[in-house]
Amino acid sequence: MSNIKKFRIKSFKKKKSILKLEKISFKFGRKTILDNLNLQLNNGQILGLLGPNGVGKSTIFNLITGLISPDYGSIFIDSDLVNKYPIYQRTIKFKIGFVPQHGGFFHDLTVFENLKAIAEIAIDNVSFRSEKIDLLISKFELDAVRDIKANFLSGGQKKKLVIAIALIADPKILLLDEPFAALDVMTIKTLQEIIVNLQSNNNISIILCDHQARDLLACVDTAAIIHNGKVVAHGTPTNLIQNIDARNVYFGESFKIS
Repeated sequence: MSNIKKFRIKSFKKKKSILKLEKISFKFGRKTILDNLNLQLNNGQILGLLGPNGVGKSTIFNLITGLISPDYGSIFIDSDLVNKYPIYQRTIKFKIGFVPQHGGFFHDLTVFENLKAIAEIAIDNVSFRSEKIDLLISKFELDAVRDIKANFLSGGQKKKLVIAIALIADPKILLLDEPFAALDVMTIKTLQEIIVNLQSNNNISIILCDHQARDLLACVDTAAIIHNGKVVAHGTPTNLIQNIDARNVYFGESFKIS
């Protein structure tokens, strides 16, 4: 595992919770996706979610954003119960940013036009819009493709654009759904550095899920293994891969991070 994360916050028990899921249950038809699940994200933390396909990682993101509602349980953001808040209020009032695995941008608009479209909704101050757009284009090194339609960008450029779009409204919580999927090694390293910098420089609390376990563990403070609708193991990357439950249901015996 490359040394992307220079430090890991270890005193989370002393830190304030910014997001908490308590006793969350959710069914899709007759299939139970989440079963009495508990999960907590602390202020300034990067939390990774791992688990087999169909285990409910994306469902957790959909519940947090308000796209779907739990059958049972409570979702708290900054100690406020948000179950009844619709998507747009969770985005604006509680400052949640979401980077989906696929899409998240307007294919026929340029990089600049994509950011401008969201800025016109999220930023009231007209003079500040252009400043924010220019800042994000520079931050994500998209200057060379500023006037290129998003549909013609590389996979890494598209991912950078979607993250930039999610940052327009200055989120406190950022959700990243499989950010490393189908990307080359160098692009993954760049995204890992971006994620860690968002934590250290912008104090954004982040949850990411991905099937690239080593890449995820390289940039998180803690990670949780989800199995049968529950969190079965949680801890720092080093501790997690030594956890017997995590090995049994996800990592296997031969998995290493270095």
